[in-house]
Amino acid sequence: MRKNTVWFEVEENESISDCLDRMREKGYAAVGRKEEPLFEEINGQPVPIRQIVKFKGSKLSE
Repeated sequence: MRKNTVWFEVEENESISDCLDRMREKGYAAVGRKEEPLFEEINGQPVPIRQIVKFKGSKLSE
């Protein structure tokens, strides 16, 4: 049985619309979204660097 949902992460140098286009090209539609901060430790303190955005893709019917 094939997997019907896959998480796609917006790459560092990619726009959200580019990621959605990439999903569509692979036959998936966005059905969910989540964001989480990415931290780096600087001088012993966690500092947020960027936001990681992920889209849950559901396989389009063929």
